[in-house]
Amino acid sequence: MTQTKLGLGRFSKEYVSQIERGRVRPGAAALDWLAERLEVSRRFLEHGISASEHERTVGLISRAEAAVAARAFEEALGCLERADPLSQAWEPDLALRALLAGATARSELGSIKEALALLEQARDLVEGDPFTEVDRANVLFHMGQCRYRLSSIPTAVSLFTEALDQMRHADLIDDRLRSRILRWRSRCHRRLNDWEAARGDVETALELSELLDDRDALAHGYFQASIIAERNGQWVLARSHAERAKTLYEEQDDRLNVGRLLNNLGGLTFLLGDAEKAADLLREAFAVALEVGSKPDAAQAVSSLAQVHLRTGQVELAEEQAQQALSLLEGRVDFLDEQGNAQLVLGRALLEQGRLDEAEQALAASEATFEKLASTSHRAAAWTAQAELSIQRGDKEQALGLYRRAAETLQDFRF
Repeated sequence: MTQTKLGLGRFSKEYVSQIERGRVRPGAAALDWLAERLEVSRRFLEHGISASEHERTVGLISRAEAAVAARAFEEALGCLERADPLSQAWEPDLALRALLAGATARSELGSIKEALALLEQARDLVEGDPFTEVDRANVLFHMGQCRYRLSSIPTAVSLFTEALDQMRHADLIDDRLRSRILRWRSRCHRRLNDWEAARGDVETALELSELLDDRDALAHGYFQASIIAERNGQWVLARSHAERAKTLYEEQDDRLNVGRLLNNLGGLTFLLGDAEKAADLLREAFAVALEVGSKPDAAQAVSSLAQVHLRTGQVELAEEQAQQALSLLEGRVDFLDEQGNAQLVLGRALLEQGRLDEAEQALAASEATFEKLASTSHRAAAWTAQAELSIQRGDKEQALGLYRRAAETLQDFRF
């Protein structure tokens, strides 16, 4: 088809030539008209993507999002790789969906820095049209999650707060997203030992979830409320919240979070004086974690079980289970708290067996991990254990210094 024939009296040969050479960009009406003359889609003229290729790409991204929701993260990344998520020809909303799905999958698999790199691209993307304040808040929320997992807690708080501020100026409010942001900011407040702020965020999140009748969000909210109550010594209230969350998770057949609640209930049951039942609940939590294929959750369950055995005098079993937890958590920088706890239990178990040099190594590793975590209460627990080691070695002066250092911090470390 010649340039003259394509123009068909509406456009001159010279104008068509300028389009071909990239000197002018036709408007929407002109693009529609030219696409009809050439018997292609307008998208093909704009981006070089055919209707069938576009449909295939949308399908792959949708499959990736569904895989993320089902926690099949490797499958999600496979779909995105086949869809070419870095293609410059994609529509902006499709590119954002791919970036968020890819970032979530990588974050859940422990590749936090790779996830953040994708989210930086997403943040640049949503600064322009056609995105809204809610889109920008959503990207900030995902960035905050990654920063939390890297133990950059003040940065995470700032990102979550900025996300909430974005939503205050939005034409349309997404209360589900607000609820998620508040729950995650509550986690940050817990890590910073600001229990009042943590409780305030969770209570607001629960109110929003009640208004939305969002059973999944309610379950997450009661789970967080249970942890806050437990850290404040309100063990009966904590168990009540945990049992309510577990029931909600069971209604949705959410096996992963049922397992997490079993771990939580196991710890609470031990604190309430029933070590045998606590061990049964923790073994069940471990089995569920293996069933759903979550090594970090299996590690948390077996680490909790090691604490029970340590405190009931079964130190050799505690040592074995702490080592197992550390093996399961190898390379997971997003689970420093559990790594530190397992190292602490291991050190105490070795100390109880009189293996002082090995105990010293394990406790030093625990202190170093807790330092990365930026939690003074956890470090206080490590210092207390190191003081007990010093006493066994007869160094009372060093022990006194370690006890004093621990006493000067905010000691809220519980089970």
